[in-house]
Amino acid sequence: MKISERLGSIPMSGIRKMFDLAGPNSINLGLGEPDLDPPREAVEGMNRAASEGLNKYGPTAGINELRNGVAEWFSRYAELTGDNIMITPSGSSALLEVSQAFIDPGDEVLVPSPGFVIYSPHTQLSGGRPLEYRLEEESFLPDVEDIKSLITKKTKMIIVNSPSNPTGGVLDEATRKAILDIAEDNNIMILSDEVYDAYVYEGKHHSFMDRLDRAVVINGFSKMMAVTGWRMGLICAGKDVMGDLIKMQYHICASPNMPAQYGILNALPVMEEYLENARKIFRARRDLISKRINEIEGMHIVPPKGSFYAFPSYDLDMRSEDLANTLAKSGLICTPGSSFGKYGEGHLRFSYAADEKKINAGMDILADTIGKLRRK
Repeated sequence: MKISERLGSIPMSGIRKMFDLAGPNSINLGLGEPDLDPPREAVEGMNRAASEGLNKYGPTAGINELRNGVAEWFSRYAELTGDNIMITPSGSSALLEVSQAFIDPGDEVLVPSPGFVIYSPHTQLSGGRPLEYRLEEESFLPDVEDIKSLITKKTKMIIVNSPSNPTGGVLDEATRKAILDIAEDNNIMILSDEVYDAYVYEGKHHSFMDRLDRAVVINGFSKMMAVTGWRMGLICAGKDVMGDLIKMQYHICASPNMPAQYGILNALPVMEEYLENARKIFRARRDLISKRINEIEGMHIVPPKGSFYAFPSYDLDMRSEDLANTLAKSGLICTPGSSFGKYGEGHLRFSYAADEKKINAGMDILADTIGKLRRK
């Protein structure tokens, strides 16, 4: 049997490729998976729901109690109601649903580079054409002039990701406003991926949730609550398009995971305290990995302002994929910068969602390997 050309044209994720290389004794700093335990209330709520028989189909958009609770949680950014929220089976599927709902064949979509690995494939699977716009070095803010230069009559969507995976960059208000101005002047929609909004260490998160007339916002619970295996996300959108998004979700999954929804709902009241502690842990790890990287000759990083990824540059005359493979053979798993687009070359991505012991062990391997390569 022959698969479709659109799927055959898309390579496997570079993140997954590196994950598959991991040996049993490897230090894996390649996956963005928090090693923290989830809130106890989340697990208790999910288990209780399953024990009480809440294991059947539910509403396609998610249970109303959770939609309302999530709207209240994000009221820090905008005035929302449960009608603005749809619960989804992961943030990744939420991104796919939006692409499928809005992109027509031939539409052009501007994607950040370096940027998360599924933005371009989702565009292609929807029949669109992804065009990479550059993020500025070190700050990793979107290059507004580069975005302007890519706009054509076919431009349908600009994808924005803050805090960023893979860079840890955090959007500032001036850049947010500039992107909104571009979108309004050219009648373009914004797809804003904000799944790491809970993890900002410098400054604050600037959400697009207050501009649902122009933007659709993706968020989720996997990173926020350290429940990546539950696969639970959300879409925040204007009421004028929510009905169409619900229709799209029905044709993808019928309804999201019922017990997990009750687990998330049960944990919302304790999330402020939980995240305050989580941010302290990740901030300390960020400081550690940034310090260790900058101690290595030929490597450089400005401490990331958000998420839990470090995206340092290096000065070796070597492709990032080759360097990542060399490190993998030495027992350290990371992700080559080229996996995140053409402007990611010359970088590596490390996740500091792992504990300090693993970070230090990984940086020991990195320092040793880079040192040997420089001496050749």
